Amino acid sequence: MKPERPVSHRTTALAVVASAVAAALLLLHPAAQGESPPTALFWLLAGGLGLVALWTIRRVAAIQGTRWDGVLTAGLFGLWVLYFWQVLVVAFEVPRVLLPAPTLIVQAMVDNGPRLWGDFTQTVLKAVLVGWVLGSGLGFAVAIAIDRLPFLQRGLLPLASLTSTVPLVAVAPIAVMWFGFEWPSKAAVVVLMTFFPMLVSTLAGLQASGKLERELMHSYAASYGRTLWSLRLPAATPFMFGALKVNATLALIGAIVAEFFGSPTMGLGFRISTEASRMNSALVWGAIVVASVTGSLAYALLVQLERRAAFWHPSVRGK
Repeated sequence: MKPERPVSHRTTALAVVASAVAAALLLLHPAAQGESPPTALFWLLAGGLGLVALWTIRRVAAIQGTRWDGVLTAGLFGLWVLYFWQVLVVAFEVPRVLLPAPTLIVQAMVDNGPRLWGDFTQTVLKAVLVGWVLGSGLGFAVAIAIDRLPFLQRGLLPLASLTSTVPLVAVAPIAVMWFGFEWPSKAAVVVLMTFFPMLVSTLAGLQASGKLERELMHSYAASYGRTLWSLRLPAATPFMFGALKVNATLALIGAIVAEFFGSPTMGLGFRISTEASRMNSALVWGAIVVASVTGSLAYALLVQLERRAAFWHPSVRGK
């Protein structure tokens, strides 16, 4: 079996440049500018460019040994998706209400930048951040209490599981009635959504330490606090970071959905519901882009923190 040839960075760069030139040439076609219906030449160019796109993505994905290989692959794939989205939507003259072109979405975000920033502040920096911290912290504290006092597991754990079964559409209006229309009601919904995942993950992580290690700490007459700090919490770190990453996305979804049931004159959920009723799809997609990018950046940040906090763990060393 012949060994695989290493991927040349220069060849990959030339392939990306050549595909970019081909993409620019396709954009000059009248159908890509909405000036005429798609022709056979247009479909031939689009099909060939699709094959080139797949080839360039495979070339970039084959690059190994660099720190940003995964980011480059995902970024290139996303650029190609946006490109074909733009070309096909314009060529088929898809109504803006159904699916606006990416250029229209970007233009709407630029024109409504201050408004979207206010929505971001209201939803993310207030409701999501506060609720995520309180919900995850409360779940961690209850997990420690249950682990320290096992009799609480029979009483608290079944009650805590109820928090994950309460429908979001039912608790959001109740939170608005209790805490008002401002961000504290949305933060309360986020606390309810993030509490149970952190509780379950922390309990599972505390049981992940080996039996021999726990017996060794017991032979040294180590207290519960010393064993918890030196052995069990480090073993539970990957589990807790897993819950934090899941909660980061759950918190954003919960806050946005909660804003549908009552909010002040700002917020990503408020913006989506209001502009959707006005048939302003470009701004709706702009708010969706802000929420999606925020969730992706939060997840990436937590991944980097996990690599530094649990660099010794096999699940992190293998990444």
